[in-house]
Amino acid sequence: MLLIECPWCGSREEPEFHYGGQAHVARPADPSALSDADWAAYVFLRDNPKGVFAERWCHSAGCRRWFNVLRDTVSHRVLAVYRMGETPPEAPR
Repeated sequence: MLLIECPWCGSREEPEFHYGGQAHVARPADPSALSDADWAAYVFLRDNPKGVFAERWCHSAGCRRWFNVLRDTVSHRVLAVYRMGETPPEAPR
């Protein structure tokens, strides 16, 4: 089971959280100017790396706040947790 450190509530088990996808996805500056293909790319296309990946998580069974997690997608180890709007920490090696 994955243990996730909520920035507000502390360490909790994964079932208390909701995965929100890739973190730091740039929102379209002018949504009305996007073509259907551009919208499809924005909504559906995400990175899927092998290694360290920045993700969004919500503590849905706790404080209900969103935050970011750096997680190794190979080992599933959580490397860092940081609040929305904060600069991502450098990934530990």
